[in-house]
Amino acid sequence: MGQNAITNNTEIRLISIPEACKMLGIGQWSIYQQINKKALKTVKIGGRRLVREQTLSEFVKAMEQ
Repeated sequence: MGQNAITNNTEIRLISIPEACKMLGIGQWSIYQQINKKALKTVKIGGRRLVREQTLSEFVKAMEQ
């Protein structure tokens, strides 16, 4: 049977847009601007748009360079 991130016991945490805003200290407009520029990848589940915690960390690291 093939293994993936979930079966490898890797924790995947999804963060809401308002929670991501609080973590980064920026407004929702700025977050959505980054999403529209494809600089920040998101996951859509139902009507909610969520960001993987790891993706958020990678986004910040990319902005530091």
